[in-house]
Formats: sequence, C-alpha cells, structure tokens
Amino acid sequence: MDNSLQSAKLVLLLAIALVLFLNTELNFHIAAGALDSDSKVYIVYLGEREHDDPELVTASHHQMLESLLQSKEDARNSLIYSYQHGFSGFAALLTSSQAKKISEHPAVIHFIPNRILKLKTTRTWDHLGLSPIPTSFSSLSSVKGLLHDTNLGREAIIGVIDSGIWPESKALNDQWLGPIPKRWRGKCEPGEQFNATIHCNNKLIGAKYYLNGAVAAIGGKFNRTIIQDFKSTRDANGHGTHTATIAGGSFVPNVSIYGLARGLVRGGAPRARIASYKACWNVMGDEGGGTDGRCTTADMWKAFDDAIHDGVDVLSVSIGGAIPEDSEVDKLDYIAAFHAVAKGITVVTAAGNEGPGAQTVNNVAPWLLTVAATTLDRSFPTKITLGNKQTLFAESLFTGPEISTGLVFLDSDSDDNVDVKGKTVLVFDSATPIAGKGVAALILAQKPDDLLARCNGLGCIFADYELGTEILKYIRTTRSPTVRISAARTLTGQPATTKVAAFSCRGPNSVSPAILKPDIAAPGVSILAAISPLNPEQQNGFGLLSGTSMSTPVVSGIIALLKSLHPNWSPAAMRSALVTTGSCFFLFFFFINKPLLTNRFLWRTSPSGEPIFAEGSNKKLADPFDYGGGLVNPEKAAKPGLVYDMGIDDYINYMCSAGYNDSSISRVLGKKTKCPIPEPSMLDINLPSITIPNLEKEVTLTRTVTNVGPIKSVYKAVIEPPLGITLTVNPTTLVFKSAAKRVLTFSVKAKTSHKVNSGYFFGSLTWTDGVHDVIIPVSVKTRYSM
Repeated sequence: MDNSLQSAKLVLLLAIALVLFLNTELNFHIAAGALDSDSKVYIVYLGEREHDDPELVTASHHQMLESLLQSKEDARNSLIYSYQHGFSGFAALLTSSQAKKISEHPAVIHFIPNRILKLKTTRTWDHLGLSPIPTSFSSLSSVKGLLHDTNLGREAIIGVIDSGIWPESKALNDQWLGPIPKRWRGKCEPGEQFNATIHCNNKLIGAKYYLNGAVAAIGGKFNRTIIQDFKSTRDANGHGTHTATIAGGSFVPNVSIYGLARGLVRGGAPRARIASYKACWNVMGDEGGGTDGRCTTADMWKAFDDAIHDGVDVLSVSIGGAIPEDSEVDKLDYIAAFHAVAKGITVVTAAGNEGPGAQTVNNVAPWLLTVAATTLDRSFPTKITLGNKQTLFAESLFTGPEISTGLVFLDSDSDDNVDVKGKTVLVFDSATPIAGKGVAALILAQKPDDLLARCNGLGCIFADYELGTEILKYIRTTRSPTVRISAARTLTGQPATTKVAAFSCRGPNSVSPAILKPDIAAPGVSILAAISPLNPEQQNGFGLLSGTSMSTPVVSGIIALLKSLHPNWSPAAMRSALVTTGSCFFLFFFFINKPLLTNRFLWRTSPSGEPIFAEGSNKKLADPFDYGGGLVNPEKAAKPGLVYDMGIDDYINYMCSAGYNDSSISRVLGKKTKCPIPEPSMLDINLPSITIPNLEKEVTLTRTVTNVGPIKSVYKAVIEPPLGITLTVNPTTLVFKSAAKRVLTFSVKAKTSHKVNSGYFFGSLTWTDGVHDVIIPVSVKTRYSM
C-alpha cells in the first residue's frame, strides 16, 4: 500500500472515530436533558438472559423502560447500557420516583444505584520461582517448568478491567506471537488518539471503553477539567497499563527506574493475549490535589458483560470499594462477576489498600479470587550519615547525587520563619507542609506502609518512628546538625524478607464470616512494569507502583498459565490449586505416645524459608486473615494433587445460606431452583479453607476433593489443630482407586476446650500422598455458652 493510500485510510479512520465520539456524547446529552434534573443512573439486574440473541435481550430492556416512561423516545434516551451477553440487565437514567417504581417491578432481582469506586517486574517472577527466565523470545529453549509446559501462556487471553492501556508500550510488543486465537470474539474500538488498526496487534487483541456511567456521575457532560483523560481506551492514568503488563506483558530487557530495580521486565504469562476494558477514568480529586482513578458500577458491569461475550480466560480487576457494608448484592461486581465465573472465567480481584485493620478486606464473595499484597525480597536501602558520624539506613527511590546539608525538624508547632531552604527536613507523618519551601531533601518518619515515591523529584527518604526518633534526638542535642544522604541502591535477598504489606486489607470477612478472605497473597510493593508516559513518576515508559492493584495481576498472570496447562479446570479449581500450595515449610515435633497426626506444625514462609510477617501497627507473624493460603507458588500450583472444586450447585448452596430466596436464585441462574431443606450450612461451602466464626462446643462440616494427580493415589490426613481446638477427620485416608473414582468426601468435626469466648486461633489440615501436600488453613473462633 502506497503512502497516499495509507494517509487516506488514516484520515477516514479518524473521521469515523470523530463521528462515533460526537454521536456518543450527543446521545448522552439528549438522554441527560430528556429527564428531570434529579435523574441518576441506576443498575437494574434481571438475572440470566431469557434469549440467546443479544438484540432480543436489549429489546426486552427497552420494553420494560417504555412501560415505565410511557414513551419510546424517553425509554431510548434513558437507557445508558444494555447488559445483554453474560446476563440480563441495564443501566438507566431515572428520577427518584421512576427508580422506586421500577425497583418494585416483579422481574427485577436487584436494583443498585450507580456507585463510584477507586482503582486499588524485574524481581517478581524470580521471587516466586517462576524461572529460569529467558533473556528474550529468542532463547526460549532455556525455559523449564510451568513456563515451558504452557508455552509462556500463548493461548491464554487476559481481560483487564481498569483505566485503559498505553498501546505503544514496549511491553505490548507482539514479537514471536502467532495469530490471535480463533475463539476470540472481541474487537478493538477506535477513539481519541487510539487507532484500532494501528494500535492493536497480536498481543493487545481487545480494547473497549465505557464512559456513560462516569459522565452521568459528574453531571452528564464530558468535562475535561474534571475528567483529564482520553475518550478512548488510551490510558492517561497509567494504572491499567501497569496491571495489564504485570499480568501478560512481553519481554523488555534492561529496564530500571532511575537506575534502581534494573533487569528484564515481563508479565507472568508473557505470551498471553491482553484485552483492555477501560471502565476507570482519570478524575480530579475532590480537593483539586491531582487526579485519581474512578470507576462506576454501571461502566464496570458493561465491561464484565462484554468480556464474557468476547471469550477471555481470566479477568483481572484491581478495583474495590470501601469496607463491605451490606451483602454481596450491593457490591460493585459481585453479581456481574458471578456470571463470568459461572461461564468458566476466573475473576481475580484486589483485597484493598485500607489495611492493616481487621475486617477491612474487599471483594469477599466466594466466587472471587481475592489477593493480598506482600513485599518482595528486594529493598532500596539509603544510607543516612549524621554529622556525629552515626550511620542509619532508611529506604527511598533517591538516586543522587549525594546530598550534604544542614538538618532541621519541623512539626505543626514550628515557627513559620524557620529557614529550611537548601536543607534536609525531618517530619513525622507528613503533617507539616513543606512544598514550595526550597528544601533539599525530606526525611519522613511514619508508621510502616511499604509505599515509596520520588516526591516529584525531591529526595524523599522513608523511615520508621524509631529511626526518626534517633535523628530527632541528634538534632535536639546538636548546635548545627548536618546530614549526608547517599543514593539508594538495589538489594535483593536477605535481609529484605517477604512481609504482608501494611496497606493490604485483612480478614475476617465482615459479610460472610465463614468465607475466608483474602484467598492468597502475591507481591504488590514497588512492582516495576509499564506505565503511561504521562505519569509524572515514570521513566522511559516504566514505573514502580504499589498496592493490591499490583498483586492482583500477578495472580492473573499465573491463572493464565494454569489455564493454558489445564483448560478444563473451573475457576474454583484454579483458586484451590493456588491456596493449597502457598509457600510453606514444616517443622516436625515427635512426642512419646503421641500420634503423628497431631505432631506436624505448619508455618507459612517466604521462598527463602523465612517466616512471613505482617506489617501493621504491631508487626506479627502473618496468619490466614493476612494472606489466605500464603504466598502464591506458581510451580506447585500447576500440580496440586487434589483440588476443592465448586460448581453452580455449590454457589446455590451459598446463596441459600446467605438468605437469597428461591425466586431470586432462579432468575440469577435462568432456571427454576429451590433451596435444599434443611437450609445448607455456610460451613459446608467447598472452599479450600475452613473458617468457623462461632464454635459452640462442637460442629461437623464436610469437604469434597477431586484428584487431579495420578489415578491411583492414597492421601493421609495431617492435622495442625488451632490452640484449644480438637479436629477429627473422617476418614483419615482417602483412596483414589481409578479414573472413575476421582471425587471423595470427608468430614471434619471441630470441638473446643475453651471455657470462655476467644479470638481466632489458626491451624491447618493437610492431605499428603508423600509427593503432594494439599494444605488448607483452619481458622476458629469459639463462643462458649453455659
């Protein structure tokens, strides 16, 4: 094709894109103006589709709205989205009186107001043992283990619901990738500075964006002073690019951030395909202090709906709301995600960044795979030398040159006339504003939060209270205190051991206490991956970010590999494989006249063999409410031996035990369903964990395991009972005799010896065949009654 023809084609594509923009915005403005000024967006959930044809589904939505609004035109203008692929429902602009009327319609299962939610490397994959890592696609012969067995996840498709994608990123190159899998039904949509033909390739195979819910939330108009973003899948925020490339980014050698964390960057499944669903937008903060990623439920539900239709294998959703307030039906993606899981798509979600308090974990439905965040075995130590020759070490992303300055302390009571220009300032908890004062560097003493930043070019050094107190003591006992700050360096391995990050949300689950959350933990602190070049903290298109937003796509990438290896495994089997193989080791204690069944004590550890601690107001050994099954172990998860599988019947039992009625469950599933009698116990939901929130004297529960290992296997039970709890397993041996007998059920009786109400105690139940150790965490809280 000659240049003139290419130019003409590009002009035509841009013209089409412009028409699409104008039509989208014009239609939305008509809708906004057609209704009363108090109109708001509501999500109307109708359950499983009654028609296979999406057009008939949408037609039924128009008919329902028309019957309410008494006008075809008003019904058409009111409709924001029709959810027509994975489930039936719609988002519509409605007045409060209309909302009340439609919420009472007999066909409506749930009626949910549109809500605004927030977005929640070079070392990651070494740390997790997913190695050896080749230096490029040209040296794939060196790949072994899970990466070799899955061809680096070549046939897997990772869907990412986030803030979009920066398509020119080096981490999205499609070198050495073959044709797009034929089962893919998605597409790339054109938009502002996003040319679907040019910017999508055999790596980035899908790109869609969802704007109407966000626009409605800010008044019905795309106001660029509020939404500082592109009207396309292009990522202004950088969050979506970062998460997508953590999960499935291609190889990019010799990457660093200002010289730190240097190495080869790649995703967990570097040959997987990526589909970006932009439902989160770069929105100005309430106080005008920068932008933040905001997402609405209406937009997110449509992203789920399309992803189900398009054929993704895993959905990575690094988004969460506040601490759970109500039941699952009121949360952002629980019902939409349920339909994805019911169709075989694993939905991986973030535990949230509001830790370390108890009962803060987000995304707690049993069909979600919820991920906590840990640190890597990597740190960026920064040497601080005081004028008295005392040497201290903090952490930072400060890369020099070395700073030698005077040293002062500021707090809220400090004199505004204190001369800080050209000096290093010590503050506690950043309560003292120092912007615009010309300081050379900042030492910030604070409680541990594991978050590092460059502070817009300022040398920011992060210390804990103890270190800050040492420096303050020096300042107050010295006439002219000085300090020398050296550039940070990259340290891997001990003593930089793995910890559950202070910000990572913790259990127990406040919605359904018998459902353990989070499920698993993965690295989420200072993760180096691709990012939007518009992000001020980036260098050469890469950046270090922290959060459960980062740990989530780590697990999504691993799920993509497992899906390539085990295409028929259900999302529950995937979760079980991860939870039951989390990094751990065993200590054996042998006592005379004591059976082995009670003499095996389990500790969750980092890959180096060190115990995993949990950062917070008080550092402690981590427990299942911090990390679920432990730190994810990809290689072991590929061959777990047994899995605790779940299907539709298990989710029905959960819904019944959670209080859903027969009618609601029937419409969710699209078929007539009745809850069993007696009502199922939530303790019997077939999770790879046991959580008993109120043990009163004695309780018996059941679990079912499926053999996914050798056909003729024999497993024996090994128990680490929680303190003061007796666990009895029946039978104590599971014998899998043939391919036809791969599923066996066992019971667990828990009995307490506590005479008063207690907090939670933790233990484990392991099934072992001598090769596979299939471990589930046990958490028990007793309630004693006279």
